[in-house]
Amino acid sequence: MELRHLRCFLAVAEELHFARAAERLHIEQSPLSRTIKELEEDLGEQLFIRTSRSTQLTRAGKLFLEHVPRIFTALQQARDSVQAAANGFHGQLRIALSDGITPSRLPALLALCRQEEPEVEIRLFEVPLSQQIKGLHDDLYDVGFAQADEVGDGVVAQAVWSDPLMVAVPARHPLLRHKRIPLEEVLRHPLVLCDPQACEGHARQVERVLRRADTEPLIAERVSSCDLMMALVSAGFALGITGAPHIAASRESGVVARPLAGRAPMLTTYVLHREGESSDVLERFIERVLAIESPEGYRSTSPVEPDSLEDNDP
Repeated sequence: MELRHLRCFLAVAEELHFARAAERLHIEQSPLSRTIKELEEDLGEQLFIRTSRSTQLTRAGKLFLEHVPRIFTALQQARDSVQAAANGFHGQLRIALSDGITPSRLPALLALCRQEEPEVEIRLFEVPLSQQIKGLHDDLYDVGFAQADEVGDGVVAQAVWSDPLMVAVPARHPLLRHKRIPLEEVLRHPLVLCDPQACEGHARQVERVLRRADTEPLIAERVSSCDLMMALVSAGFALGITGAPHIAASRESGVVARPLAGRAPMLTTYVLHREGESSDVLERFIERVLAIESPEGYRSTSPVEPDSLEDNDP
């Protein structure tokens, strides 16, 4: 088995069309078919079911597809490591990001890393939570950030940051009469929330808060990022629910942040790494993570006023 076999397999598996895969690889269709046949003979399993109308992965092909992209990721990381060494770096830290990370914290963290340990190259990977966990197990990443602590065996999830979970409200919305909005009032209006496929941990934490009320939420839209959520809120499309710093960092002028009434629910960010994994570089990185302050004005220790302090001022 050679890399060319894997490249051809990946192209066909992603295109599910031999002609398009051949065009993508800049080769003729006949040599592509021969290469796939060689791979199937080497593995002793059929990878594709090919008819005159369609091309589909077999069960063996689907299982093989789960592993092949990681081979190319590992190969690219090996190349990057060599290039980093050539550029004067003496180490590398591969950081996976899932669910988004507090906007104001990431630049502060990276600046601190560069200041204190400039010889260590930082590489960032934005991936779904499931891919991050798999990548930690497969040694594709050294550490990661997510908003979930349900990560299975072999991975440690350490809580590092907590931010108030708040309601993003369109400007001039009637709910702005509340300084703190009762959850029941929020659920009377359409909501735009993060998609669990893209932001699994974030979606889980928000769902736990919404379950506190008996009312079924009206989900108008699920989005892949807080930026898109803020755009829809600013347009008056719906209310949003996310961490206070994400709302504060939004460039949308027509969005107002309001806390929920009662005890403020928190959105927690976790740092993830392999269980038993220990290196000086990783330990120093986690120390820096813990040293990063909460964004100005949204400290997790800020007192929450009781519901009785609500008034009708916007």
